[in-house]
Amino acid sequence: MNGSQLSPERIMQAATGAWAAGILGAGVIHSVFTHLESGADTREAISDSAGLSARGTNALLDGLVGLGFVELVDGRYRNSPEASEFLVEGKPTYTGGFVAFHFADMARWSGMPDVVRTGVPIATDTADVPDNPLWEDLVPAITLLSVPSALYAAEKLGLADAGPISILDVGGGSGIYSAIWLAMNHQARSTQVDWTKVNGIAAAFTAEHDVGDRFHTVDGDFHTVDFGTAEHDIGVYSHIAHQETPDDNVAVFRKFRRALRPGGTLVINDFVVNDDRSGPPFPLIFCSMMLLQTRHGATWREDDYRAWLDEAGFDDVSFHPTPSPATLVLAR
Repeated sequence: MNGSQLSPERIMQAATGAWAAGILGAGVIHSVFTHLESGADTREAISDSAGLSARGTNALLDGLVGLGFVELVDGRYRNSPEASEFLVEGKPTYTGGFVAFHFADMARWSGMPDVVRTGVPIATDTADVPDNPLWEDLVPAITLLSVPSALYAAEKLGLADAGPISILDVGGGSGIYSAIWLAMNHQARSTQVDWTKVNGIAAAFTAEHDVGDRFHTVDGDFHTVDFGTAEHDIGVYSHIAHQETPDDNVAVFRKFRRALRPGGTLVINDFVVNDDRSGPPFPLIFCSMMLLQTRHGATWREDDYRAWLDEAGFDDVSFHPTPSPATLVLAR
């Protein structure tokens, strides 16, 4: 040894990342965080409430404490603040669906070495399949990822006091932007373009949030659907650009430019990397997910968005960090 302070700790954490995903996934699937929140605060109580073996409960709680999602205080277990906020079923901030979805997807990552070698994804793009049953799991699972950006964009644009505006959400998924923005502004109306199955999920979601009467859907492929001319005040393109080619993004941005009224704003939300691709960490890592499951997807640079939006006719482009790994891009 040469006295170096270097440690293999980070390498060990990355190499055993599947352990963490497995432990967290098991905790979510067996509703451990929900049982803890309801007062089951011993190993025996968790075992009884969740219907788990004593040995399994012991290992699972040890793992969750080790990961920092569960705390042990005076011999009693409790959720960490994060787990209490995001992993308790029934709470509006529940993100357990996202955890469970990616837990079920872990096996695909064993193919990563071959995908890196060939550049060919493990499966065809799910975005190209209108009736893919995956939508029923994926769309609800990722809904809350857009909430911080939707709230931040609403504040930046003053949507609550904007009056009778029209919103166009392309590839809107669950309809989370419409649900949040229409609840803030009772004069606003929203149109979502997406596959029929996805729009059905969004219609139910917005109805649950009592804004369904001002929410309209257009079924179809947004690459070919006509967005209209000077009909909308706000356009939304959230977590879509990363699955598209540069040419496809320019084409969609041109359609948005034509669809927006003078002074309208296009809101883009996505995992954006620095121009030299030195960060931020999550968007850099997410690029591997795009390699694994799409033919053309990637995480794009700020310069890419600037160039595409300029080519599409937008001359005022700004980038805004959000309280999530995503960046908000506002274009006028």
